Amino acid sequence: MPDTDFKSIVELDSELNQIQDLDLLLERILLEARKVVRADAGSIYVIERIKEDGEWREKLTVKYAQNDLLAQGLPPGQKLIYSVFSIAINEKTISGYCALTRKLVNVPDVYSISPDAPYSYSTAYDKISGYKTTSTLAIPLQTAEGRLLGVIQIINSMDSEGRVIPFSPDDEFLITHFANNASLALQRAYVTRAMILRMIKMSELRDPKETGTHVNRVAGYAMEIYDRWAYHHHIPEQERESFKDTLKIASMLHDVGKVAISDIILKKPGKFTPEEYTIMQHHTLYGAQLFEDPQSPVDILARDVALTHHENWDGSGYPGWIDPLTGRILRANTEGKPLGKKGEEIPLAGRIVALADVYDALCSRRVYKEPWSEAEVLAEIKRLKGSKFDPELMDVFFEILPSIKQIRNLYPER
Repeated sequence: MPDTDFKSIVELDSELNQIQDLDLLLERILLEARKVVRADAGSIYVIERIKEDGEWREKLTVKYAQNDLLAQGLPPGQKLIYSVFSIAINEKTISGYCALTRKLVNVPDVYSISPDAPYSYSTAYDKISGYKTTSTLAIPLQTAEGRLLGVIQIINSMDSEGRVIPFSPDDEFLITHFANNASLALQRAYVTRAMILRMIKMSELRDPKETGTHVNRVAGYAMEIYDRWAYHHHIPEQERESFKDTLKIASMLHDVGKVAISDIILKKPGKFTPEEYTIMQHHTLYGAQLFEDPQSPVDILARDVALTHHENWDGSGYPGWIDPLTGRILRANTEGKPLGKKGEEIPLAGRIVALADVYDALCSRRVYKEPWSEAEVLAEIKRLKGSKFDPELMDVFFEILPSIKQIRNLYPER
């Protein structure tokens, strides 16, 4: 085993600990795990409690899947779309057995698994994807206290000439050390996500629309929209990844200011009166005030998103040019009210979250409406191009629509 391989794992530890968002970290862990052992493909699963037949059960849910061979056939910048599914934690599958026993599982050829092995491999996955799995390596992700966080399953180790080979004992050693380091970073990210979701839970207690699944979807859409926008604008990878990490967390807090709005307004099932609507608009100012003393890039971006995600491209949105701390109007219209920000006066993050938030609201059930059909939602988004939404970002949105739909599958309504 080359010393450089082990050294790279140690260096990765610092990089992984700099990633704040859980989803971005999961995707990065899978990518780096594959690099460590030269794997062509793989999936990362997390432990989730899922209700089945009236009972809650812990299952493994796939969060990210990667496949270099299949990705080669995609247009530049486009991501691989994969199925989102859950499997039982038992001995019937390789990843389920790995989770059950908390032990590494190394299978040289999934088509030649011994009849004595407790697990098997379903070739249906290969038939659906058109990709042949041969060697696979599954490793549990668990905390120092023994709590299982998930499983990495990597597929098809490649030699220097691009041939599929079994994973070696050296690979097992490297991936075990990598998994230990990754689990520490993952545990920290879970703590960060839990803290944010507790803030969201406070909002949810006040506003039934502000659910954990809603904010996860909005943040996921926002990150994907920015990622493709940044690709088109040739933003350097390091800058792009850093901004995505910050944006993902800031986007989840876009409506946190609603905690300061009266229940009478928040929970009203019908249409707001003009006076109620004016009060409701103040949630943008209240949200920005929560970050009045920014201590990090996340605080700064969260303030911008909370303040501007209801601004419109044509200047017809709110709250407009007003100081959120003092309430002083910075720019007024002819009626003496705050002039709306428009175009690129609105921060990029605010313009992105505006689009993500409206899309999810239209797709979702509310106390005052049923979810719109997909055709209705997309037609409405198109209609608002250049008035409510940044035209360029709307084009990006439709370009990555398969990824947007996949996020809805990742975070369904419970």
